[in-house]
Amino acid sequence: MKRLSGRTAVVTGGARGIGAAIVRTFVDEGARVMIVDVLEEEGEALRGTMGDAVRFRRADVTSGADWSTVISETEQAFGPVSVLVNNAGIVEFGAMDETEPQVFRHVVDVNLYGPWLGMRTALPSMRRAGGGVILNVSSTAGLMGYANLGAYVASKWGLRGLTKTAALELAASGIRVCSIHPGPITTPMTEGMDASVAAQQPIPRFGTPEEVAAMALYLAADATYSTGSEFVIDGGATTGSMVLAD
Repeated sequence: MKRLSGRTAVVTGGARGIGAAIVRTFVDEGARVMIVDVLEEEGEALRGTMGDAVRFRRADVTSGADWSTVISETEQAFGPVSVLVNNAGIVEFGAMDETEPQVFRHVVDVNLYGPWLGMRTALPSMRRAGGGVILNVSSTAGLMGYANLGAYVASKWGLRGLTKTAALELAASGIRVCSIHPGPITTPMTEGMDASVAAQQPIPRFGTPEEVAAMALYLAADATYSTGSEFVIDGGATTGSMVLAD
């Protein structure tokens, strides 16, 4: 039997990159998936390659009305939600004194408020499903600081903390909640990033969306004794600094 047979999943930011890889992996393992994204053309294109097991809904993750529509349409198409992947995210670069307040707020709204709103809205459906799994895609920026990425770092640390609180609150409902912390991954978000970013890692390369999707599959299907935990997929980037011999 496939590892996600009979499961219904919602994947935000699912039109491309890590989200699209998660969608493909979940469908291959028997899940029915609602793709959620603001990128309508890319989302519809992906849906068109996946058959009847997939739907697409354009939605803004910071909108409560949009989230209500997503969950309602998912239930109508596939039944109660048992897997929620909060993957949608944005990044803005800038020093603290150069970042406009509205830019900081927008990053936090998408990366932190959006997942909170998604969990809150999906919770009744997940309880109707008899439990499930929530995966919050954070970042290595949720484990350490990065200069000129204040809003992004704040949002990803916040998502890590929110994951732990949700794990404590939702365990009695049979819902596990974990965070995933990718390092440099080859996606549209990292286009133009210098390859030297990964050069000093123990695994000196960028990761692939498919590698992150494999971890998401493990957490959704197999990690039945894990909740409130961080799962890092970063080529060893956060293990420490390399000391080079003379």
